[in-house]
Amino acid sequence: MWTWKALKQREDGLLRPSAFRRGVVSSRASSLQLSNAKEFISLHRGAINSLEIDSTEGEGRYLLSAASDGTVAVFDTHRPTSSSTSSCASIAQHHPLFHLPRAHKFAISRALWYPVDTGLFITASFDHYVKLWDTNSTQVVLDYKLPAKVYGIAMSSIATSHSLIATATADVQVRLCDLASGAFAHTLSGHRDGVMSLEWSSSTEFVLITGGCDGAIRFWDIRRPGTFLLLDQSLSQLGTRPPLLPTPTPSNNESTSLPASSKSSSSTPILPAQKRRSHKKIQLKPPTQSSHPGMASSQNRATAHYGAVNGLRATADGFYLLSSGSDSRLRLWDIESGRNTLVNYEAMSIQTSKPIQLAVTPDSSLVFVPCLASLKAYDLWSGTTINTYRGHYESVNCCFFNAQYQELYTGSNDRQILVWSPSIPAATQIVYLYILGIP
Repeated sequence: MWTWKALKQREDGLLRPSAFRRGVVSSRASSLQLSNAKEFISLHRGAINSLEIDSTEGEGRYLLSAASDGTVAVFDTHRPTSSSTSSCASIAQHHPLFHLPRAHKFAISRALWYPVDTGLFITASFDHYVKLWDTNSTQVVLDYKLPAKVYGIAMSSIATSHSLIATATADVQVRLCDLASGAFAHTLSGHRDGVMSLEWSSSTEFVLITGGCDGAIRFWDIRRPGTFLLLDQSLSQLGTRPPLLPTPTPSNNESTSLPASSKSSSSTPILPAQKRRSHKKIQLKPPTQSSHPGMASSQNRATAHYGAVNGLRATADGFYLLSSGSDSRLRLWDIESGRNTLVNYEAMSIQTSKPIQLAVTPDSSLVFVPCLASLKAYDLWSGTTINTYRGHYESVNCCFFNAQYQELYTGSNDRQILVWSPSIPAATQIVYLYILGIP
């Protein structure tokens, strides 16, 4: 097995600790199967629309779920509340730490943790309200009334100078709610139809990405008005990149002639997209002047999908953006150039009636996409299907990858939360947990 070979290489000093850990994590993430050792006891009586693990450093422990019946629940993923014994094995059962039966009047579309503290969480609903909750008292601290039903919300996990909640609604405008003042701080206008998905940049705290029902994906710098980048599915990054290696200049005593076989083939090696970059996070540089509404009319009408953009997810390094649409297409975008990478993801069927929640592994190797009653894992760079997970009886709406345990959680219209864990032998499991420092 790869682990024992890697252990020997690590023991001999042939493999760096960071590379060894990445290999272990990647191996676990690519071997997920329906868990037979852990289950969440859902009290939701409606479709589960949102799942999220807190991003508090050193924690990653509490799972926040929200459903279409207006309920919210929080689970402890580390400590089970009870266990049930079957003929085969003992199953750790996780009941909710608390359950709010009437958090909203209508369906909750999205719930997320406050980025730096599990003492607060935010919910958004089709009842036009966005609410800020105190986790300890389970009471509403602050609420915002929007002009239309709310499809999604997002907060920047790297922001240090603002605490803004971006809201995607059936209205054409994107509104930013300021937690410090309790009022609306910004209104972003540019979409021609409702906004269904949004995502903050993972490399700069001032850039917001939105996807609309008009098929457009727009980039906003919240410090100035207007869109500074609009993605166009017809523009690819082919031919826009400089050579990977500088072309050597032959000296006077060197021959400049090449063999015939060399002249007919390309002298520049082609490397995978992810290896053309350094590991340093990019900094988006908007133009000095706003390109909206002064943007050319043809450019301002560019679309990223033939239909609503119902899912957005940026990679952890901030280099790439994944988008899904009601045209049942998944696209990978180069954020720096704003071009389509033309990765051909294999066939999928994506529901069109509501937003979906995508998940990406921390090393950006796999992307998980809800596809009706199943969930598919794709190789991010080649587009090939790695696995198809079937366990739900109805459409899957959301998924979240737990980076600490390399577990995947999925929520569906069947009201269940399923756990997908690495399928490895028990002896190897002990070694993995020791390597990852998990008790």
